[in-house]
Amino acid sequence: MIAFRSSALLIAAIAGGLLLQPSRAQAQWWGARAPADFEECADSAEKVESKEARTAALSECNAKFAGRRKPGGGYSYFDFMQNRNFDIAGPNPTPEEQRQIDEQYTAYLDNQRRSSIAAAFAAKQQLERASLKNENEKAPATTASISKPQAPASDVRHLRANNCAQHSFSCDWPRLSEGIKDLKKALFGSPSSKAKRS
Repeated sequence: MIAFRSSALLIAAIAGGLLLQPSRAQAQWWGARAPADFEECADSAEKVESKEARTAALSECNAKFAGRRKPGGGYSYFDFMQNRNFDIAGPNPTPEEQRQIDEQYTAYLDNQRRSSIAAAFAAKQQLERASLKNENEKAPATTASISKPQAPASDVRHLRANNCAQHSFSCDWPRLSEGIKDLKKALFGSPSSKAKRS
């Protein structure tokens, strides 16, 4: 039983070694000497023949090297979360440099949060001012309409007459009708006075 376990373990180790062998060979597509930085790695990747392998090699270069060479010397790391570049000593940030970048990111998030809060507060104040302005503009008009006395029924005829276009049937008929009623009252008296006489 012990011999069976040890042989099974040996077979598993050999199988694992065989599985890892192709990936190790694939990871070293750049040749005998590993590239020193992204630019060297990208130059080697451009020499790979197939387009798919070239794309995979460039992707590997991106994963391996975070920094990019600066024209004057040194390296720069672009943090897309802050949309900002940081100067670093080598092709990858050191743990200390990464800590500083993270601290800057925390400060960046705090500033973003403060800016968002300030913008929301300013928008709320602007909305409140606009609301007060609208209320103040409506208040005098409302007060004026409340305090204005209603026109008596006889004035309704004059209002209607002033708002109607001349020589239109819809405006002339009510005038004519009112005129006939007034003439009847003058000649025959009001219907309520006839009822009193009887």
